[in-house]
Amino acid sequence: MTLAPAAAPTGLPRPYQSYTYAYPHKTAYRPLDPRPALKDLWAGESRRSLSLYLHIPFCEIRCGFCNLFTRIGAPGDLTGRYLDAVQRQAAAMREALGDEETPRFANAAFGGGTPTFLEAAELERLCDIAEREMGADLRAIPLSVEASPSTATADRLAVLVDRGATRLSLGVQSFVEEESRAAVRPQRRSEVEAALARIRDAAVPVLNIDLIYGIDGQTAASWRHSLDAALAWSPEEIYLYPLYIRPLTGLGRNSDARTADLEWDEQRLRRYREGRDHLLENGYEQVSMRMFRRADAPPQGPDDYACQTDGMIGLGCGARSYTSTLHYSFDYAVSMREIRGIIDEYTATEDFSNALHGRRVDEDEARRRHLLQSVLQAEGLPVADYRLRFGADPYDDFPSEIRTLATRGWLSHHDEDRLRLSAEGLAHSDAIGPEFFSPVVRDAMAAYETK
Repeated sequence: MTLAPAAAPTGLPRPYQSYTYAYPHKTAYRPLDPRPALKDLWAGESRRSLSLYLHIPFCEIRCGFCNLFTRIGAPGDLTGRYLDAVQRQAAAMREALGDEETPRFANAAFGGGTPTFLEAAELERLCDIAEREMGADLRAIPLSVEASPSTATADRLAVLVDRGATRLSLGVQSFVEEESRAAVRPQRRSEVEAALARIRDAAVPVLNIDLIYGIDGQTAASWRHSLDAALAWSPEEIYLYPLYIRPLTGLGRNSDARTADLEWDEQRLRRYREGRDHLLENGYEQVSMRMFRRADAPPQGPDDYACQTDGMIGLGCGARSYTSTLHYSFDYAVSMREIRGIIDEYTATEDFSNALHGRRVDEDEARRRHLLQSVLQAEGLPVADYRLRFGADPYDDFPSEIRTLATRGWLSHHDEDRLRLSAEGLAHSDAIGPEFFSPVVRDAMAAYETK
């Protein structure tokens, strides 16, 4: 389909609205009534290419920008009781999958929170749950693990490498100590460098470093300083995240999103472009707005899992699971008090045979999800794949949305067989995502009462 020439952009939306890492977002989930049995949900679902995610909701500190489902510390034997519950949940999930078709996992990830908050022996147990209860061969598939500098200790890294970890993502955020304090993530540069040295010594195949732009007091010079400090370690991947200030987070308690500074939007866009260009000049390829991969980075195993179509099994009270018709999880919260209550309820649960909270995914939502999880990647959406799955054309399903992107100059016109964002389109990914949300999902998210 040929698009009309792009007109001069006018009335552009604000660039930082919503990080569309999953659709529909958890704030659109609601309690399920009746609560469907997992064996019924997964009946007829393909087991040929699944993703396994295990969630650990504990951190040593909670960063000022963080709205993830996590709590500070784990008093007493809480981590042990939590792993007991994860094991019960895994057993229930494996039973629900049945034996007619053996589940095959294409990849696995430990996230959080901070999975490396667990001690080395507890990480061993987490791997045992994935392998013995779920049947995932961690040494044969890509396994990604998130970590913080203070918890990336030699004994923990040794366990993860021995059990098959192929990627370690380190949340650095800034190499400038003043910026770390401003983001309510106090850490010494020396501690960060020591953690990076341990990761390289452990020989994890892929090191990812997370950096954040838009921190109070950050300048072009200090941003370049962090970028160069990261590049000194030649990480296989670097993620550049815009700072968001969300309700109920440390930085969000005294802010008003409705009156957020427009100048801050421009500052973040400048830092993004500076970071993007610097990484491209240093041998990195852009995968998405946030993700940059070193051109010679080793492959992460067979690329046969498609997040647009394949299922995901999440274990832990902050994880979500996907079937073709339902996305489900446990309750969601941001405030520490609510999170503690949900974790306590999870650890006391004996019966994990039903889904509790979720959102049905009908044909329209499936089309929106497929488009979003493709077009927000630098390689874009192969139009033929969309047609094969849905028997329709994305240009016909979303004519006004796509026309708007073209008018703004946010679409590339070089390949008509692929719906691909331009460089400026990628820069505005967090504005593009929400424009493809369905009205019913948008209303559900707006009606969600933050807790």
